[in-house]
Amino acid sequence: MKQGLIVFLNGTSSSGKTSISMELKNQKEIPFHHLSIDAFFGNYNDFIDNNFPDIEPTREVDDVGKILFDPIISVYYATIKLFSEMGLNVIVDTVIDNDKRFNDYLDLLFDHPTLFVGVLCSKEELTRREQIRGDRQIGLANSQYDQIYSFKEYDLKVNTEELSPTECAETILGFIKSDQDYSAFKKLMKREISVS
Repeated sequence: MKQGLIVFLNGTSSSGKTSISMELKNQKEIPFHHLSIDAFFGNYNDFIDNNFPDIEPTREVDDVGKILFDPIISVYYATIKLFSEMGLNVIVDTVIDNDKRFNDYLDLLFDHPTLFVGVLCSKEELTRREQIRGDRQIGLANSQYDQIYSFKEYDLKVNTEELSPTECAETILGFIKSDQDYSAFKKLMKREISVS
């Protein structure tokens, strides 16, 4: 049995990754499973809320995110790899916002069929989308922009200002069905992580 295809959508917050993911998941030609990092954190929060509704901390914790983020993202990484190993096609919907995280993905996915897709959008449009959404800090996408779009190699790029989510999904499906090689992820090199 072949490993499942991993469609890795690389774009900032509000660039349109989740909308494209939903279109890919809902089409009937190639089955996909959508793995979003937001769902992993949301499910953990639901777990705490549902199982410990009356929890009353006896002290303040400065940075809960720092304690939880790495373990949850490790489970996310492992789930992506597990699905591919089981022969399931996966859409990865996350943000590569630092070099360590990129290196972790490169280690994880190097030997798996990974289609690296740049989900592009201008800074002005990202700000407009954040204002409309109302559930993201204004400026979050712009703060991620340079790091996330620093990659020179993609198998495919889609611009969500020019194409609808449906058109982006159709472009990705067309690429997959063309049997072109998914080589961008194999050409990328690990990044040097500065110690501060």
